[in-house]
Amino acid sequence: MSSTPSSQTTSTSILAEELSRIVSEGRNPETTHMDTLSTEEMLACINREDAKVAEAVKQAIPAIAKAVDAATSSLKKGGRLIYLGAGTSGRLGILDAVECRPTFSVPDSMVIGVIAGGEPAIQHAVEGAEDNQLAGEEDLASLTLTKDDTVIGLSASGRTPYVCGGLRYARQLGCSTAAIACSPNAVMFSHADIAICPLVGPEALTGSTRMKSGTAQKMILNMISTATMVKLGKTYENLMVDVNATNAKLKARAKRIVMQATQCTEEVAAETLSEADNNAKLAILMILTNTDVDTARKHLAESQGYLRGAIGHREIP
Repeated sequence: MSSTPSSQTTSTSILAEELSRIVSEGRNPETTHMDTLSTEEMLACINREDAKVAEAVKQAIPAIAKAVDAATSSLKKGGRLIYLGAGTSGRLGILDAVECRPTFSVPDSMVIGVIAGGEPAIQHAVEGAEDNQLAGEEDLASLTLTKDDTVIGLSASGRTPYVCGGLRYARQLGCSTAAIACSPNAVMFSHADIAICPLVGPEALTGSTRMKSGTAQKMILNMISTATMVKLGKTYENLMVDVNATNAKLKARAKRIVMQATQCTEEVAAETLSEADNNAKLAILMILTNTDVDTARKHLAESQGYLRGAIGHREIP
């Protein structure tokens, strides 16, 4: 049965009231004159608002750290890190997930982005997709979710039904759960173990949460995936030693990484990478320990892939 005009009006009024209480939906007093400014003045105005994001994210670091530890634990157990969102938030989750493979040489199934409305929603708005709580549960169920997975819900407002439904389901299964929202009273937080709340304030353009809220979410996702991969031994010092060198640029980067890590010449880096089948981590170990590829591979396996441990021929717990 379709909704009557009266019920639709009531529903819209209730939602409008909800939005009025959400920080990210508020009107920003610093930008009410934006449409009267010159181009440069307008951009400076937006930039002043953007400058507030990093400090807001800084305040959320203790909660972000908990999410990193949860994700690391999941991945060590063979579980996955799954981002769940709608609209801009969902697209940001997908972006962070797909970047993990070339950056850290992990399988596509290790870090996954799920968006309300499925693949079409990556490029086009899918009407009503974010309002379907059951769809959030069903999309996670289709991934054969287990208690070893970590699920992180993303929503600027913190009220998105699709995300709330998915988080509720994940929590019932015993998954580690976290929620990232830019409103301190977010409903989503009641469905997650970890609440991450960067208080970026109202947007420069009222309600356009692709701006400060989206920037904050992107920064936090960068922090979560990067820190998790560091804890899994995917880096050495601050170098991407597990880079997946699948194109000319990444092959050049791999060679540069080997040179930076070992202070060797370009010729030595190229030769060793060739012996190591373009595996930068393996090439670095061969050079630093003066071993052949088979010995280096053995030491790397014994250290569970941690290069520092392999260099000392000892296993990192």
